[in-house]
Amino acid sequence: MMRSLYSGVAGLKTHQTRMDVIGNNISNVNTIGFKASSANFADMFYQTTSPATGPDALTNAAGSNAKQIGLGSQVASITTNITEQGGTSSTNRALDIAINGDGFLVVKSGGATYFTKSGALNVDTNGTLYCTTNNATVQGWLADDQGNVNRDVVRDMTVMSPENLYYEPEATTNVRMQGNINKEDDDLVYTGVAGELTSNNGKVATFSFYDNLGQLFTAKMYIVAIENTEGEGGTGLTPPEAVEIGEESFARTGYAMMLADICNEKGESIFVTKTTVDGAESYSAVEGLTVQLGGATYSISEGGVDPNTGKFTLAPDGEVSVLSFIMNSGEFSEVLNGGWASEASEYYGKGMVLSINAPEEGSTLDDTFTPYNTETDSGGVIIDLSALTQYSSTSHVSYIKGDEEGKGTGNVAGEMKGISIDEDGFVYGSYNNGSKRCLGQIPVATFNNPSGLEAVGDSLFQESLNSGIFDGVGEEVSISGSFTVGALEMSNVDLASEFTTMITTQRGFQANSRIITTTDSMLEELVNLKR
Repeated sequence: MMRSLYSGVAGLKTHQTRMDVIGNNISNVNTIGFKASSANFADMFYQTTSPATGPDALTNAAGSNAKQIGLGSQVASITTNITEQGGTSSTNRALDIAINGDGFLVVKSGGATYFTKSGALNVDTNGTLYCTTNNATVQGWLADDQGNVNRDVVRDMTVMSPENLYYEPEATTNVRMQGNINKEDDDLVYTGVAGELTSNNGKVATFSFYDNLGQLFTAKMYIVAIENTEGEGGTGLTPPEAVEIGEESFARTGYAMMLADICNEKGESIFVTKTTVDGAESYSAVEGLTVQLGGATYSISEGGVDPNTGKFTLAPDGEVSVLSFIMNSGEFSEVLNGGWASEASEYYGKGMVLSINAPEEGSTLDDTFTPYNTETDSGGVIIDLSALTQYSSTSHVSYIKGDEEGKGTGNVAGEMKGISIDEDGFVYGSYNNGSKRCLGQIPVATFNNPSGLEAVGDSLFQESLNSGIFDGVGEEVSISGSFTVGALEMSNVDLASEFTTMITTQRGFQANSRIITTTDSMLEELVNLKR
């Protein structure tokens, strides 16, 4: 039989295989994360009818090349074009992510670890992230209670676990007062009995804070100007001394910061208790309750509450904190008599502390506040006053919860209302109390030879001996790329290229079929030699 007949058959088979690959590519043109493949051919098996010879010096004959007849083609490789990025399709879903770069999501299905470019994610009934394309569980790094990600061996991304569904309340630890105090403001004038300082008048300043249970309270303070004790209406406090800045001395003005009341969310004072008997209401002081504001402690003295109206006045015991400004510039100077345990405190001279010391018994305030601890300089609410000014403009004092970094704001208890993913793979939980917490991070896996991964269907790949090995930990996506949130990576199939290859494949198949028919005709002629 003629060799060309088998060469034609081999050519038909290889072109048929290439057509199978092309068909699979086109079929998956809209498959999320699909990577196109290409079939490459190689010649095969040569029959040498005459070996090569070298030149003969004796006979002066030239050398000759070997005479070889090939036996057709074969499929040398089917290569997956993994490294080429597919187009990005916007979905506007918070849990859809497109991978920019060479990384793969790590997923687990049936106990085996796989890798995928499909970032169509969702959350199952157990609160675990999974890939909707193949129902495989997403693997990643989980965060601790403080939102710190533990980048160890990957595990199931159970981001909506029972402990993550709720956000525990936190007490407010920092408040920043801001605004301006005009020294000509009439509200700053003290009109009480000279030398008997009480918190019953002055410029009102308030701020709100949370206790350990997430209950909201509002503190009301009075700001009054400190004048010389001479004359009627003086506070009895000594004005602040001049301050030395460099080689110059600057005069200062001072204002007493006094506590007037602390109320709960209903507007009820924590200092008094209301009792109703037979429809008649009466008020009495909460025994044992004291509140420290700066260097002074406030409480209601015995008989200091009007039993019919509940009105009362707090008298400071100790040194009242004094807010001072540089007189000729209006800039903040310092807080005197702050009552801080140590000058090493970050807020020494910048603010004061509010500390509620609830009675041990007989009060709904038991254990809801963390009192200020002088040894550790912790607890209570730190009130930063360093942003206040004394300019010639309208007096207005407001506040912001938290320190300059936004920490210590406190919050009420919250329930999770949703999760989101950012471009670095961090998964955040959003809560109905306005809080946001990191729940974990989605890593990616990279390989020395990503084209060596074996496709197993459902947009999944697995390791092979030629791809490299996944270390079980992964890496942050920012090392090799990023995530595009609200989008998916589409197939990287190029239809123009596929149709062009289809044409050449069709013609190649057609040409190889002509080899068979032509060889058949030649064999027929050979048979017909015998009539």
